[in-house]
Amino acid sequence: MIQSISQFILRVIGWQAISTIPPLEKYLLVGAPHTTNWDFPLTLLALSSLGVKFNWVAKHTLFWWPLGLFLRVIGGIPVDRSGGMAFLKQAIELYKERDKLILAIAPEGTRSRTSHWKSGFYVIARKANVPIVLGSIDYPTKQITIGMVLMPSGNIEKDFKRIREFYRGKEGKYPEKQGEVRLKKTSQDNN
Repeated sequence: MIQSISQFILRVIGWQAISTIPPLEKYLLVGAPHTTNWDFPLTLLALSSLGVKFNWVAKHTLFWWPLGLFLRVIGGIPVDRSGGMAFLKQAIELYKERDKLILAIAPEGTRSRTSHWKSGFYVIARKANVPIVLGSIDYPTKQITIGMVLMPSGNIEKDFKRIREFYRGKEGKYPEKQGEVRLKKTSQDNN
């Protein structure tokens, strides 16, 4: 019933949800670009219209009573983003503990423009031995696409080339807030 309602709402507002991936029990779903608070409800509608039950992470300060209860019911997992490694370990453990887990992460980490993506999603998928599934939201075409499946090879630069290609041409609601799909430069990059 929720799936039908979500499909109806998407149709009424002129959006389309597209999935080209086979049904998988476990994966890490990357969502981008992330430029507005509207991305979340649209993604929630799209995934439920496709019958995808997923979890997502958000900063722990959003999980206050009574909102926190509702957020957990719709798949929210609170995280303290101040200790990045603790979150990575927690996410990896979740994959090890559960038979089914689709965890959605926005690698930009914010709705503001960033110079690079956070690579934690890649580390989680690699260490948990789960594929990365790329999802995009494209406001000009009003399409939310769950597309490419990528098993992390361990060569993050090579894998990021494929990720960058998938997101080429996808545009957020506020394109000026959209950062490049690339890794953080390190001191080694300048040598």
